[in-house]
Amino acid sequence: MVEARPQKRLEGDRLKHFFVQLLQKWNVVVLPAILKMGFWGAGAVAVLDSSSIPVPMDAILAVYIWNDQRHFWLYTLMAAAGSAVGGLLPYGLGRAGGELFLLKHINRQRFEAMRTRFESQEFWALAIPSMLPPPTPWKVFAFAAGVFEMRVPLFMLAVFTGRLIRWLVLSLLVIELGPGAVQIVERHALAALAIVLGLAFIGFALWWRKKRRRGEV
Repeated sequence: MVEARPQKRLEGDRLKHFFVQLLQKWNVVVLPAILKMGFWGAGAVAVLDSSSIPVPMDAILAVYIWNDQRHFWLYTLMAAAGSAVGGLLPYGLGRAGGELFLLKHINRQRFEAMRTRFESQEFWALAIPSMLPPPTPWKVFAFAAGVFEMRVPLFMLAVFTGRLIRWLVLSLLVIELGPGAVQIVERHALAALAIVLGLAFIGFALWWRKKRRRGEV
C-alpha cells in the first residue's frame, strides 16, 4: 500500500506533464497556424472550442474582427456555424449514453422534471446559454440536449442562432471600443444574462399571443 502511493503519484505527474506539453504545442504551433486561416480559422477554432478543446473564443474572435472590421459579419457567421458543428460531439455523447450518466448523479424525479422543462421550450433552453459568455457551462446544455433527444436540425439552429447573436453584439462592441470589449462582456455577464432572458421572455410572449389569436392554444 505504501509503495502504491508513490507509483500513483509518479503516473499522475507524467500525465500532468503530458497535458502541459500538449497545451504548449497547441498555443505555440496549432493555434497560430489556425489564426492565419482568416474567417475559415474562426470557424475551425469554434469547432474545437465547442467539441473538445476550450479556447478563449471571444478574445480570438475580437482580434479577427478588430483587424478586419469590414468583414465582421463573415467571422461571426463562420464562428457560429463552427460552434453548431462542434457542438454535435457533446450532443452525441449525451444521446449515446447520457441518460445513465445523469441518473447516477440525480434522482429519477428530478430527471423527469428536467426533461419536461427542456422539451417544453427546447429551442430557448439551448439558444439562451449559447448567447451567454463564459463561464456559462455551455457543453452541459449541449450534452443535455442529446440526453433529451432534441432533433439535430433544431439543435444546430439553436446553437447557431444563440452564438450569432452573442458574437454580433461582441462585434459591435469591439468595433466601438476595441478588443478590450471582451473583458467588458465578461465583467457584465450577469447583466447580459438579464438582458437575454428579458428578450427571450418578450419573444415568447409575442409568440404565445400570436398562437392565441390563431386559436391554436
